[in-house]
Amino acid sequence: MRPVYTVTGGVSKFAKARNDKTFQALIKEAYSDAIDDIGLDFQTFTSIVDGSVASYFSDHFTRQLMAGIMGQDYLGLCPKPSHRVEGGGATGGLCFQEAWKSVASGHMDVCVAYGFETMSHVETWKGNEFIALASDVSWDYPVGGFYSGYYAMMVTRHMKEYGTTVEQMAHVSVKNHINAYYNSFSQKRNRYTIEDIRSSTMVAWPLTRLDICVMSDGAATAILVSEEGLKKLEDAGAHIKRPLVKITGIGRGTDAMRMADRPHVDYDTFMRDYATEQEKDSEATKAAYKKLWDKGTRYPGVHSFRAGRTAGNMAYRHAGIYDPLNELDFIELHDAYTSSEIQTYEDLGLCTYGEGGPFAESGKAFMPGIDYGLALKDEPVCAVNPSGGLIACGHPVGATGLMQAVFALWQLQGSIESHFGDPTLQVKDAQRGAIHSHAGTGTYVTVTILETED
Repeated sequence: MRPVYTVTGGVSKFAKARNDKTFQALIKEAYSDAIDDIGLDFQTFTSIVDGSVASYFSDHFTRQLMAGIMGQDYLGLCPKPSHRVEGGGATGGLCFQEAWKSVASGHMDVCVAYGFETMSHVETWKGNEFIALASDVSWDYPVGGFYSGYYAMMVTRHMKEYGTTVEQMAHVSVKNHINAYYNSFSQKRNRYTIEDIRSSTMVAWPLTRLDICVMSDGAATAILVSEEGLKKLEDAGAHIKRPLVKITGIGRGTDAMRMADRPHVDYDTFMRDYATEQEKDSEATKAAYKKLWDKGTRYPGVHSFRAGRTAGNMAYRHAGIYDPLNELDFIELHDAYTSSEIQTYEDLGLCTYGEGGPFAESGKAFMPGIDYGLALKDEPVCAVNPSGGLIACGHPVGATGLMQAVFALWQLQGSIESHFGDPTLQVKDAQRGAIHSHAGTGTYVTVTILETED
C-alpha cells in the first residue's frame, strides 16, 4: 500500500437553493476552487488527473440517471476512468475512501473525489420522502418510516437508558450553529441559545427544527495523490501547501437496515469485539459497563450505532490511535441530529457509553476562544464540528463527507483564515483530525484519519 495525501480541495457555497447553477456547474465551482488553491490552470491540472470517483445520493433529486458521467464530462475528464458511489448519508465518506483505494493500490497517482446534491428541486416533504426510501420499503417505510421519527425513537431510548436530557442535545445545536457563524461557506449563520433550540418548532419529540440538519444544494471536491502524483503536480508548477496532509487510517462499518434486525450482544462479547483498546485497559470503564449490562442495557439496541463503533475502531487501529479524545485535535462528525452527535461521541470512544449527554454539555467538544453563552465546566479538548456540521453548515448529501475532508485539510494546513476569511475556527496547531460519515440509522459508517506529515 502506497502513502496517500490529500493536497487540495474545494467547496461550493452551501444554500437551501442554488438556482443560479446546474449540478454540473456546482461541481465545477468546487473543482475550480481546488485547482485555484494550488495555482494551476484548469487545462494543466486536468491533464495530470488519472481519474475520479463521483458521489451523489439520489437520482430522484436530479431527475437524471448517471449524473456522475455528466459531471465527469463537464470537468473535461472523459475518457478517464470514473465510477459513482452511493451509500446514503455516508456517500461522501465512501467516495473519499474509494479515491484513497485508487491511489493506495497504485491504480492512480492523482484522483479527484467529487460529490454533490441539489435537494431544492423538490418540496421539503418530497425530499423527506426520497430520504425515507433509504429505509426498508417492505416493512418500516409503509408505517411512517421518516427519519426524524427514527431518530426521535433512538434518542428517547438513549434518554431512558442513560438519562440524557433535551438541554444536553441543545448544547450541540448551540455549538454547531455558533461555529457556523464564522464559516463563510455555511448555509446558516445564526447565534442561538438553549431556549431558542427548545422553543423552535417541534418535529418529532424531543427533536425540534433546530435539532435537525438542513437540506442543501452544494458540491465539494478533494484531490488525493501518491508521492508520484505530488511530484507531477509540483513539476507542473503547483504550489502545494506544507505540511503535507496524509491519510493514515480508514475504517468502515455496516449494520442491518432495520433496527429490529440488529442482534444484542452480552457484556463479554462487547468487551471482546467492540470495546476500544483504551476501554479494555481501564478497570473503571469495565466496571461501569458491567454495571450497565447488569441493569439490562442492550447493545447496540436503538441507542447506539454499532457500525460507527466498528468504523472508528478500524480507523484507530490503522492510524495507531489509542486515546481518540486526546490524540485527535478535531473531528468533523455527521450530526444529522443533535442526538446522533451525542450517540456518536460514545461510538467513537470520546466518552464511554452512557456519558454522551454529560460530554455534550461539558465543553470538551467546543472551540476555545468563542463565547457560546453557556456555562461550560471543562476546557475544550477535541473540537467537534468546528465547521458547524450538517446542522448549520449544510447537508447536500453526496457532498457532505467530502466537505468534511476539505475542511479537515484546511485545518491541518492551518489555512482556515484564508478560506473562511476569519481565523476564529482555526484549531491551533492541529496535527491530526478525523472525519465521520453516517448513513441511515447507522447502516453505513466511515471514519477517516488525516494528519500532518513532518
